[in-house]
Amino acid sequence: MQPKYKRILLKLSGESLAGEMKSGIDFDTVLKFCEPIKKCVEAGVEVAIVVGGGNFWRGRSSGEMDRTRADHMGMLATAINALGVCDALEQLGVDVRVQTAINMRQVAEPYIRNKAIRHLEKGRVVIFGCGTGNPFFSTDTAAALRAAEIEADVIMKATMVDGVYDSDPKTNPDAVKYDTVSFHEVLNKDLAVMDSTAASLCKDNNIPILVFSIENPDNIFKAVCGENIGTLVNSRD
Repeated sequence: MQPKYKRILLKLSGESLAGEMKSGIDFDTVLKFCEPIKKCVEAGVEVAIVVGGGNFWRGRSSGEMDRTRADHMGMLATAINALGVCDALEQLGVDVRVQTAINMRQVAEPYIRNKAIRHLEKGRVVIFGCGTGNPFFSTDTAAALRAAEIEADVIMKATMVDGVYDSDPKTNPDAVKYDTVSFHEVLNKDLAVMDSTAASLCKDNNIPILVFSIENPDNIFKAVCGENIGTLVNSRD
């Protein structure tokens, strides 16, 4: 199969990295995700990754804690996940760089846009940790921001559901799945794709989002090759 996209931004949730453990990192699961990522790289696709931190910590679920401090803790959780995914990819022989939005030079490069693009052009996977580096912004917004900065062709959001529905399929057995949906509909109907800040950023910069299930890790490579899986969110009227 031939890749449809030249440069992608893959968004991985923290929860997906935990596998059956439900928290922390299950390296057997992470390796399964990394195998199709390696196939993408071998096919000539430039791959950047943004990871969430929900398998360790969620700032917005921190009760009475100061929100800024709670979000900083969440950023550190994403750095742990970024290093974990980096290690798994390196075990498979993939050349990887981790860049973080908060300086931690002993463990990762600082995020520098031109350097990130240069890594991608050289065939290296670049993993972005620490979200945007600012509190009150989700890792979905970080994915949208980094995708815009590196001029990615698409954001591929690997989730625990197989696409975007008109209502929650877990609670509504009659929920209808979209094959394609516009940013206008996503924002107006408050569909569970990304938070509104991230969706608006993608809309304003005309960055399509492909939402698909990670339960079959091979979906990553299938999505890159343009197979009809998941839901495509774009700027169609």
